[in-house]
Amino acid sequence: MEKSYLKFLFGLALLPFATFDTVHAQDTTKTLNTVVVTATRSPKKLSDIGRVVTVISSAQINQSQGKSLPQLLNNVAGVTFSGANNAPGIATSVYLRGASTGNTLILVDGFPVNNASSIDGSYDLNAFSLDLIDHIEILKGSGSSLYGSDAVAGVINIITKKAKAQGITGSLMFTGGSYNTFKEAASVSGKVKNTALAVNVSNTDSKGFSAATDKSGNNAFKKDGFHQRSASVNLSQYLSQKFIINGNFQASRNTGDLPYGAFAGDNDYTYKNTFVFGGIGAKLILPKGDLNVNVSQNTVQNNFTNLPSDNDSTHQVTKNTGRITNAEAVFNYQPNKYLDITSGAAFKYSNTSQYSLYEATGYSAPASVIKAGDTPTNIFSAYTSLFFKYDIFHLELGGRYNHHSRYGDKFTYTVNPSLFLADQFKIFGTIASAFKSPSLYQLYSEYGNQKLNPEITTSYEAGFDWEILKNQLSFNTQFFKRNTKGVIYFFSESAPPYSSFYKNGQLQKDKGFESELKYHANKLNASAYFAYVTGKLTDEAGKETNNLYRRPKSTFGANVSYQVLTDFLFGINYKYTGNRTDQDFSGYPTKVVTLKHYNLVDVHLEYNATKNLNVFGDLNNVFDTKYVDWLGYNTRGINFMLGARYQFR
Repeated sequence: MEKSYLKFLFGLALLPFATFDTVHAQDTTKTLNTVVVTATRSPKKLSDIGRVVTVISSAQINQSQGKSLPQLLNNVAGVTFSGANNAPGIATSVYLRGASTGNTLILVDGFPVNNASSIDGSYDLNAFSLDLIDHIEILKGSGSSLYGSDAVAGVINIITKKAKAQGITGSLMFTGGSYNTFKEAASVSGKVKNTALAVNVSNTDSKGFSAATDKSGNNAFKKDGFHQRSASVNLSQYLSQKFIINGNFQASRNTGDLPYGAFAGDNDYTYKNTFVFGGIGAKLILPKGDLNVNVSQNTVQNNFTNLPSDNDSTHQVTKNTGRITNAEAVFNYQPNKYLDITSGAAFKYSNTSQYSLYEATGYSAPASVIKAGDTPTNIFSAYTSLFFKYDIFHLELGGRYNHHSRYGDKFTYTVNPSLFLADQFKIFGTIASAFKSPSLYQLYSEYGNQKLNPEITTSYEAGFDWEILKNQLSFNTQFFKRNTKGVIYFFSESAPPYSSFYKNGQLQKDKGFESELKYHANKLNASAYFAYVTGKLTDEAGKETNNLYRRPKSTFGANVSYQVLTDFLFGINYKYTGNRTDQDFSGYPTKVVTLKHYNLVDVHLEYNATKNLNVFGDLNNVFDTKYVDWLGYNTRGINFMLGARYQFR
């Protein structure tokens, strides 16, 4: 079965060659001349760095306004966003190269945005509305030397919209479609003398559909709605040509309905989640470098309420707040044409308060409470990365010292040599270490263990990036291996007192590869990818246990967009998701089940009706494929979104 899909994939990837004389250049595919900042924390061309960085451009995001951020990221090679096509607003899990959710660091404009109140510290990307985002950079592979904790499998840097030119511009956008989903968005941005400002707001409402699967087949569960209000503000003040002050603010309020769990609907289970992020910084441009100083505050509030009803006596209230303060200074210096130095110091303070009450007929217990003053932790770190470039040889050497207030000192490193041959072929390798600190929940909750140590990972990577036709056709492949010691897991005693708690002890070994073929020129953009990951998890006794739940071994896909007319664009996206395993908790003992592979096809149409008015439409899951991402939860059938965007000056 997979062989036939592979043949289809590579056949579609070769489509550009059949239409070679009708091609047209666009900015939706990276080339080795693309400049990125996430990999080295300073602007560098992809040809200079020995890392894998995927760029989702502003053009791609503009063509994806009918999707959510998890749905967009789910089409990136090596990224599985499990649950992206579940009911709107339901939590999703990002698995970058098969690593668990908390091992991918999320950044907003370069600032970390963990959730200090969640079990594994992961951040819900449903918090972001796509219309607030300018572009996205995804660094694959260990990034702990530059970014610290959680950057184990990679980093996703979400770069929000900012003012780009003198004068004021704005836009209005309206979309509507399946599941009674409607979205309105507005933006104003521009530069006036030495001040640059961008303001974006949006509102999304959806009646959704039943998140949980009704085993009876009667579809008797109520629809689970979703409502989002989002805003972002970016401000830059140029005090001189060499000194800039900037500030950014993002806020999102998500409310909606929840099922009780897998195969279980609930008429009275609701959530109210608030995400607030703000940062202020300054940049000083020096003769041979620059100095950046930034302070940010990230607050996440999650409130869940399940009220008793005629059919359910459960009364459940959960109120969690997580706060993280980051302060950082980064110094970039280029003493000569061969050497770049990036050095920095950072301080991260995390705190949480949590309240959880559960009552049911015949059961009542005191609320579980974590007080904010009882849980703070902090990490101080200092790091240096040396980037050496001589002719075809490039080398990055990095190291980071970390001191955690709970578990003490840790050190991470990166060794990353690369060769750039014939101005179009890059070959690279990486050996790096990374770490993930235990979350506040794992340390201080009723199941907490304050003796926990961080998970320590050693990563190996090798690959190449070949620009076969300059700025038109490229092919890359990367192989990776990741070994993690001291994996934190939930342990339950089999003998009195039958207590349960978190502990270190398991060993995770993952490996895999990714390949991408991309082509763009004239009127056509096309790409195809294949990704494979497998892993082995062993307990403290060396016994292999089930792992990589909801993560397919094989995924592949293809994307084609064609400028049919000057004002009309047609695009099609295909993705195959291979077999996965999941846990069935509906009975005892828990069973491990296999979820069947599936194929999804989406179509995008876009028409520039006038110079200022753009209309677009998306038809998703064109063949109405029936599939399961999470056992016991529904996914979207065939659905559509229609929209219009008006730009003014």
